Amino acid sequence: MDVLKINKALSNLTRLDILKWLKDPDQHFPPHRELGHFDFGVCVLYIQEKAGLSQSTVSHYLTQMQNAGLVIPTRVGKWTYYRRDEDTIHSYLQTLNKSL
Repeated sequence: MDVLKINKALSNLTRLDILKWLKDPDQHFPPHRELGHFDFGVCVLYIQEKAGLSQSTVSHYLTQMQNAGLVIPTRVGKWTYYRRDEDTIHSYLQTLNKSL
């Protein structure tokens, strides 16, 4: 786990919002049209619509979050779904608590 990389990923309000939204996708996104569930996470299209940003910007943000270990992508057909990596998030928070 790279604390500095995570800090950098979380230094953007939209990326922080995405991480919050992914914590409880049923509350923040409409029912999934194709799959009917969020077991694999949330489709980039839904995240893009909620964020009100271009697909390329949201994809860039998600790549940064993935590289920091905050989200896990799952490819289903032509779509990519993202969910939080709770293990990394938990470790990150524990590290912050120990060091502060």
